[in-house]
Amino acid sequence: MSNIKAVITGVGGYVPDYILNNHELSTMMDTNDEWITSRVGIRERRVLKVKHAGTSYMAAKAIEDLFAQTGTKPEEIDLVLCGTTTADHIYPSCASMAAEKAGIKKALAFDIQAACSGFIVSLATASSFIESGHYKKILVIGADKMSAITDYSDRTTAPLFGDGAGVVLVEPTTEEFGVMDSILHTDGVGMKHLHIKAGGSAYPPTHDTIDKKEHYTYQEGAYVFKHAVTDMAEVSADIMEKNNLTKDDIAWLIPHQANLRIIDAVVQRTGVEYEKVIINIDHFGNTSAASIPLGIWESQKKFKKGDNIILTAFGAGFTWGSIYLKWGY
Repeated sequence: MSNIKAVITGVGGYVPDYILNNHELSTMMDTNDEWITSRVGIRERRVLKVKHAGTSYMAAKAIEDLFAQTGTKPEEIDLVLCGTTTADHIYPSCASMAAEKAGIKKALAFDIQAACSGFIVSLATASSFIESGHYKKILVIGADKMSAITDYSDRTTAPLFGDGAGVVLVEPTTEEFGVMDSILHTDGVGMKHLHIKAGGSAYPPTHDTIDKKEHYTYQEGAYVFKHAVTDMAEVSADIMEKNNLTKDDIAWLIPHQANLRIIDAVVQRTGVEYEKVIINIDHFGNTSAASIPLGIWESQKKFKKGDNIILTAFGAGFTWGSIYLKWGY
């Protein structure tokens, strides 16, 4: 049996320049800074304002950042995976468009749609490809332009979301570093509680769907919150127990940034000290699949080789899961 593991050897990230803070949001709808920060922990978020630029623009910027930091060349990449819900077009894939923008010409590239869990599902997929020996250098992207699917007249969803992209380079190693284990789940009960109704094959765009604002995120917050709290907390505890890890063994916990209260629940369930938790929701908001890789990107200088890190996410579907990895550099 192969002892090859997939290890992260580089990180890149990108967030737009434009900052949409709670004060500006309060001029657009009936809300205020205290209401938003007390309920979800968000003070500001980034919004992509570049004309006709979509998620692939941000993903390519993140790749370029990774290339600059690691010295990796476009022709070295074998595979590009992009976890996203907001591809520029129904087709082609965001991964293929980002690869083209970053000068990657011959690699396989495709998207993985697992909503806010998209990055961890993509990372687990990349790990399997590496372990098979079929690919040597894989880019794993988490990227979303959530502003494109946000109704800025809806006070229940508009304060939540921001735009951004993060990417990691994954390579093979025979050392005991990298992706050690993953647990991933889906329960279709979540569809009616968190979705975009129109725009797909079941409800193609019409004047009626546009008039009814059915191309924006619809969320039943209380129901989604209940499942996210339970599922993210439990799967994080499950992967620790499965790998005989105690709270003292964990160097860093990087949860999906949906709601500060959900993060609090994961911390309480795992027992991991709060100072070991990577949080960016206050200044980036919920960037969907980008939230975990952006957390890695912002905090990578804090990590030491051999650190035990837990990643955990929850998203529409419902999808949720956790990854246990050992930092490799």
